[in-house]
Amino acid sequence: MDEHNIGENSENNDDIQIDVKKELISEALSWATIILFAVVFAVLINRFVIVNATVPTSSMEGTIRAADRIIAFRLSYLFSDPSTFDIIVFRGTDGDPDYYVKRVIGVPGDTVNIINGQVFINGSAMPLRDDFVQGPILGNYGPYEVPEGYFFVLGDYRSNSIDSRHWRDNAFVSENDIVGRVIFRYHPGFRLLRNT
Repeated sequence: MDEHNIGENSENNDDIQIDVKKELISEALSWATIILFAVVFAVLINRFVIVNATVPTSSMEGTIRAADRIIAFRLSYLFSDPSTFDIIVFRGTDGDPDYYVKRVIGVPGDTVNIINGQVFINGSAMPLRDDFVQGPILGNYGPYEVPEGYFFVLGDYRSNSIDSRHWRDNAFVSENDIVGRVIFRYHPGFRLLRNT
């Protein structure tokens, strides 16, 4: 009688062990599926919706500092064009593969003239607003006539920015090279980056 009970217990233990193994495998597969989905989702968001970047230089000092981490929205210009004062992320000009962050100053059709460091658009007697500009503002540049499909950009720290004033082959950023509009800085600290 005891032997019969031992056999039943052994079978029950084997069944329990099999059930536990099945449950563990099922749980592991469930977690693997969730992790895989999260990774694929993050890659797709990063590839098609946002740009998550560290700013390498101080050319936008005052608004964005070197080593700040920013988020740009890739879909910002799906149904509209960049506007004056938008802060954009774009692929480098003159064949440079790196990404850059600058502020849009001139849009297609604008004539940009810089006199004694002040920006004048389309022959206006009043200089363009510059309350976001840092450092000394010096120099005369232009006039630049912004062609269709292109934008004239400057850094906010004008004396420490290589931008449309200095690019060798093309002073303008092509609309096709714009990756997105900067929305906010998230490190250090959170700050919305409004364009106006």
